[in-house]
Formats: sequence, C-alpha cells, structure tokens
Amino acid sequence: MEETLPVWSLTDFYDSINSQKIETDLQKWSNEALKLQNEYDGRIGSLSGSELGNVISRFERIISAVRKITSYADLCFASDTSNPEFAQHSQNMSEAVNTIQSKLIFLELELASIPEEQYLVTLKDEALAHYEPWLRLIRLNAEYNLEPRLEKLLVEQSPTNRQAWVRLFDETFSDLRFDFKGEQLTETQILNKLTKADPAARKIAATSLSNVLSNNLRLFTLVTNTISKQKETEDRWRGYKRVISSRNLANDVDDEVVDTLVDTVTQRMPELSHRYYKLKAKWLGGETMHWWDRNAPVAGDEGRKYSWKEACEIVQTSFERFDPEMGELAKQFFDNPWIDAEIRDGKASGAFSHPSATTVHPYILMNFEGYSRDVMTLAHEMGHGVHQLLAAEQGELMSTTPLTLAETASVFSEMLTFNAILIAEKSERTKRFLLAEKIEDMLNTVVRQVAFHNFEYLVHTHRKRGELSSEQISQFWVDTQKQALGPGIIIDNSFKPLWSYIPHFVHSPFYVYAYAFGDCLVNALWQVYQDGSNPEFNVHYKTLLRNGGTVRFDRALDPFALNPSKPEFWNKGLDMISSMIDQVEDLQ
Repeated sequence: MEETLPVWSLTDFYDSINSQKIETDLQKWSNEALKLQNEYDGRIGSLSGSELGNVISRFERIISAVRKITSYADLCFASDTSNPEFAQHSQNMSEAVNTIQSKLIFLELELASIPEEQYLVTLKDEALAHYEPWLRLIRLNAEYNLEPRLEKLLVEQSPTNRQAWVRLFDETFSDLRFDFKGEQLTETQILNKLTKADPAARKIAATSLSNVLSNNLRLFTLVTNTISKQKETEDRWRGYKRVISSRNLANDVDDEVVDTLVDTVTQRMPELSHRYYKLKAKWLGGETMHWWDRNAPVAGDEGRKYSWKEACEIVQTSFERFDPEMGELAKQFFDNPWIDAEIRDGKASGAFSHPSATTVHPYILMNFEGYSRDVMTLAHEMGHGVHQLLAAEQGELMSTTPLTLAETASVFSEMLTFNAILIAEKSERTKRFLLAEKIEDMLNTVVRQVAFHNFEYLVHTHRKRGELSSEQISQFWVDTQKQALGPGIIIDNSFKPLWSYIPHFVHSPFYVYAYAFGDCLVNALWQVYQDGSNPEFNVHYKTLLRNGGTVRFDRALDPFALNPSKPEFWNKGLDMISSMIDQVEDLQ
C-alpha cells in the first residue's frame, strides 16, 4: 500500500482565499498605516527615544499583520502554482500590501537621516534601544536611499516590475512537461531521473530536460535580461559600486569577505571537485562521464528507500540527541500539519521553510521520494524551521536572519542527521558510499553554488553594456561550470540551456553564495563541536539561532573562536571536504 505523505493545512492563517477576514484585516492595517503616516510623517527627527520606540512598535505590528496576509497567499500559490485563483490572489495581496507599506516608507528614511549625535542620545532610552540592531541596518542604508517619493514609487510598482517577472517564471515552469518514455513529467520528476541508477534513463531525462528548456530559452532570456537591467538601474540610482554590493549590504557582510570566500573556493576547485569527479568517473567505468551522470548513485543503485515515518524518526532523533529543546521544536512540525511533502502536479519544485509571520509559525515544503537525499532535505528544511521558531522571539523586525547565517542551522542539521545515519550503518562498504554521497552534497553546496555566483557575476556585469543573447548567457554558464566541474565531466551543447531552470537567479539575484558561506561555516563549526574544545557549544549554538538578525555574523562566531574574515577560516571548511575525499579515494 502506497504511503500517504503529509499535506500542510494553512488554516492557521485563514479558512480560504475567499475569507472575509482577509479583506477586514487589509482594511484594518491599511487604516493603521495611514494613521501612523498622518501622525508622524516629517516628525521622526523631533521625537524622543521613548516616542520613537512607541512608533516603531506600532510599525512592527503592522508589518507582522501584513506578512501574515502575504505569507498565506504565497503558500497557497506554492501549493499549486497552476491554480489561476491562487495566482490571482497572490498578485492581489502583493499589490494591496505594497500599497500599505508605501505609506510607511517615511519611517525608515527619516530614521536613517537622524544626525548621529542626536541618534546616540535618543538610543539611551530603553524603548528605542531594544530596536538598535534593526536601526543599525536601517542607518547603514542611509547613503543609498532615494528621496521619499521615489522610494514610495518603487514599493508600489514592485508587484508589476520584478515580482511580475518572478511570477511569470514560476507559472511557466509549473506548466512545463518533460517527456520521459512517453510519460509527461514535471520539473521535479525529470530532475529526479538524473539521480537514477540506469545510465540510459539519465541520458533520456537529460535530453528531455535540455530540449524543453531550449524550446523556452527565448522567454527565460527575456526574464533574465529584464530582471538584471531592473537591478542595474536601481543599483545605479542608489549609488552601489558593484553588482553584488546591494545583496551584501542586505546580508550585513562586507564585499571583501564574500570576495575572500569566492576566491578561496574557486582556487581550490581543482583539488576538490575536479579530483572527486575524476574518481567518480573511474568508479562508473571510464576516464570521464557526461554531465547527466554527475549525480548518478555512487553505489551503482539508488540505495534503500525510507518511508516518511522512518525519515521523520531519523531527523527527530538526531535533533533530540544534539539538544532536547531542538528535538521538541522539530516534533511540532511532525505533530502538526506544517509540512507539505507530497509530489503532485502544479506544486512548487524544490524545498523551502517559509518563516511566515512571527505570530504564526514556519511551514515546510518539499517533494519526498524516499531516498537518502530526501531525508537530508527534510533535515535541512527542519533546521531552517527550528531556527525560524527560535529567532521569532526577536519579533517581526529582528527575527529575519541575514543570508550569512541563514544556512547555518539547515546545514548543521544535515550534518547531525548524516552523522546519525552513518553511525547506525554496520557495513563499512556502505558507510564509504554514504560518505561519497555526502561529499557530492557538499560539492553541490559549496563549489557548485560558487560557480553559480561566478555565472551571475558575469551576467550582471555584462548586462550593463546591453541586452544579452541566449547564446552569450549560455556561454557564461558553460565557462563557469567547466571551471567548477573540471575535465572529468563532459559538457556538450545539451548542457547550455540548463542555467534557465535555477530559480535563485530570478527570485533572489546573488543569493547563491549563502549556501557556500553556510556550508563552510558549518564545517568549521562542526569541527569545534566534534573536538569538544567548546564545552558550552550547544548553549552558544542555540544563542546564535535565537539572535535572528540582531547580531552580525562575525560577532556571532566569536564564542566559537572563529574568524570568517580570513582565508584560513574558509580553508578550514574546505579542508574537511578534501579529507573526506581522501577517505573514499580507493572506493570501488
């Protein structure tokens, strides 16, 4: 009998998209925003610390309420992107909420422009001091802010600018079907075929994937060009010097730190990914292998399948063994309808943990087939979910974790779960295969994501000179992926259009380095955890998660005696991958 997988219930938000309460809430919080604007627009600089604290508290309540509205709309859409009613509702809510938020633009702009001496005086008031971490980031943006009317225009236009192109991308992919031996598969299903044991099946899937993407490449090229140009225009008006600077500022990280990460990983690609894929080619019986064999199962088969119940028990147990409180938090997701794991037509591909609003709780989406990679995905998203629950204590304005630390809990949770599976396995041969699979996962997270970053950098840099053709973008893709994968992987023309299915390039330009940042950071953290040199590790780790966006990444790592501003830090994380490759080098 086929196992029934969980599907989330979104009634903790609203009963349905037709609920009258949505309209009531929109009207209520629109009125509150207008009231705040009428009372304080143009007056922020004249207020005392206690008065500012009260204004920000009111602002926070409005932001929390409207996030609840948009979270519900976004999650409905993710559950079925082919449903036109969900798409329409998501767009309508985005437009309505943006109109509300445009009324509040004045607050952040005026807070950013308060003279420093006056700001420091008002900050002595306890009511305002509570918001200091949020205010610090607001004031960091001061030199890049535009005049209020332009900022308001950008907010109100966003649903019909970049967000509209994101929606077009998502809905297009939702409708695409890929032929596999006469069966019409979704994007998730065809990508899963690339991990199958049968070489012929992988080739058929790769050909189908490439052909469908090629047939739609004109549209994806237009989407990429438009989003890149829109970003370039706004960056230029704001005065950002580099194409990545706006993302780094949002992540509260210096350009130089990201440069160090990217340069360190790029320099070590030959000894990491190049070496590993040459080994894998030999394990598969040749000197090289085609790009569609990169994720072929190392053991020659797809390995055992896990039931949903088994996957939940493994993840739950690994969390509990590390820390009972984290185990209890994870248990809430399994005990409540907060996870959507079913594979079905129209559902968004991939996986995520959506933080929603701090007044509700996170929701996890994934597509569960039952393989070990799915257990790791569950652990990854559960790490995000637990992190989001802990950080919610900071309130709506300070719970969001910058991307520099956003992948910490997810990757660390993967390591906990992988370690639990490895310890439970009795066969040394199987352990080595599991180790090889983990290496591939780490290479995908570190090397591949930095290669994605290098690709994006070329696209956005060259887009400044004019619109890019599909061929130009595809060539950037091929060049950066060859650099990352090395001579062990055969890259032919069928590989060229594959850049177009990566959603991060459209949803969040320059997001991808966060995965490499997080993986290397966790590798360093993991070594501190494993060697027992920090007896208060669990306490410090949970504090890092609880801090949300209140503590900058470098200060957050001080209790672990780690310094991410130095190449040695990143090399420490990469050394862990290299040593794991050493362990499986003679694997047959």
